[in-house]
Amino acid sequence: MKQRKWKHGFRIAALLLTLLVFSGCSNSTVSNNTQAGESTVPSQINRETSAASPALQEESEVRDGTHEDTLATPSDFPASYDYGSGRYTDWDYSGMRRRLPEPEGGETVLHAVPDPAKIQAFYLWEKGNFPARTEVTRTNFDPVGFRPYLTAIPVRAGTQIKGAVVLLAGGAFRVRANYTDTLPTAAHLRELGYQTFIVDYRLRPYTQEEGALDVARAVRFIRKNAGIYGIDPDDIAVMGYSAGGIQAGEFFLHYDENVLPTALDPYYIPDELDEVSAHASACGMIYSFYGRLSVASMDAEALREGDLPPTFYCYGTEDPFYRQFEAQYGLMQDMGIVTKRIVLQGWPHGFGGDGGWVEDYARWLEQVFSLR
Repeated sequence: MKQRKWKHGFRIAALLLTLLVFSGCSNSTVSNNTQAGESTVPSQINRETSAASPALQEESEVRDGTHEDTLATPSDFPASYDYGSGRYTDWDYSGMRRRLPEPEGGETVLHAVPDPAKIQAFYLWEKGNFPARTEVTRTNFDPVGFRPYLTAIPVRAGTQIKGAVVLLAGGAFRVRANYTDTLPTAAHLRELGYQTFIVDYRLRPYTQEEGALDVARAVRFIRKNAGIYGIDPDDIAVMGYSAGGIQAGEFFLHYDENVLPTALDPYYIPDELDEVSAHASACGMIYSFYGRLSVASMDAEALREGDLPPTFYCYGTEDPFYRQFEAQYGLMQDMGIVTKRIVLQGWPHGFGGDGGWVEDYARWLEQVFSLR
């Protein structure tokens, strides 16, 4: 019993540290009619909200989280991808700071030979042709010469393929917590028919805009190789956790579709991959929101200009940003953007693929793709 309490206390301390790094801000940007502790919507909603997708329904559910469906590291994962039990109660801070293996042999997405039968890693940009506007002399997590990369984790053999999901770990733009956020989710989604692609995007001192170009590059690679991965080229979703969700939002708001890297860096030389659309059909916000660190966007005009896709939200009632999640969710409804929301009673900020939400997301995504 003492050991269990120690683990729990260590986890909470580590999580609070991460939250403090997440700008240390508990101020909430909420709508005027949202009071502390109140939900902006009833716990059960089923109504049609989109003229473009008349069969896609708004869905919301408040329920208890569960560890029952959380997957431990699959036996066929290499040791370097071992994330443990996948349960957030077993996390420690060292797991949040582990870095995924980098690509071997300098392979890039431009010249990659994808093999959907195994895990592969590819650099996102060619050496010497790297769109950026930030000069980096010091870093917190990555080496100074860091090159963003993508890790492809394929559907298990014999599983019907339903689409692709790009995953972006959280970590306040200071770390990427892949071993707590993205890897456990990827392990689960591959069992449900989704090719998964983890993006090690740029962190501070780089900007969200530069990180968004990394996301767009990954989407272009997946679309270009859709046939190899066995998916429809439009059946691609982008999901992020905490800061990773904010990064996903930056991509959807400003750098998806046909926006070129030259929009940010005029010295970048476009290549053939830039000719591929960076269109993604769904967004996932896991304890996250469209906005910036600690502040959810409540700017309806800016969100509307982003032409946002159907969006999936999942967060806990004990998250310091709970009121902001609720407020933005309500605004999205008012704007007519189809969403699905799962709220986990008593759960904190940061639970990765734990909680029992992944299979709900997979079913929702299948519906979104079918109505495209």
